[in-house]
Amino acid sequence: MKDPVYYIVNSSVLPEVFSKVIETKTLLRTGRAKTINHAVKIAGISRSAFYKYKDYIFPFYETNKMKIVTITLLLEHIPGVLSKILDSIANAQGSILTINQNIPINDVAMVSITFETAKISKDVEELLIGIREIPGVNNLNIVSRQ
Repeated sequence: MKDPVYYIVNSSVLPEVFSKVIETKTLLRTGRAKTINHAVKIAGISRSAFYKYKDYIFPFYETNKMKIVTITLLLEHIPGVLSKILDSIANAQGSILTINQNIPINDVAMVSITFETAKISKDVEELLIGIREIPGVNNLNIVSRQ
């Protein structure tokens, strides 16, 4: 396969679908939409258009594929919740760099996880959506992407 060639192009000359893909990705990243179905509906594009372009359209500041992601989670004090999160990251070929967990207070604990995504086998947005859906995950926020 040939190496990709990148261009910087003013968005005003591009088809509207490209801006809609960026909007969909932003809705998912910020948590304003919990699922891809919900995000594409808000953005006004089809799922197929999103999947066709999602790996090829990035805002200028996101042109480097993210390598490190830090998330914070609010977890219920239920056995196995953290293990399921770590399994999700590992199953996607993400590499855990750090885990910080506070003592549960009122049956919830704050957890911070930093993981590497250089060899990840699935879209990071999809991975995070899957983690949000794990029973016992009350909240997930992206702290940083590098």
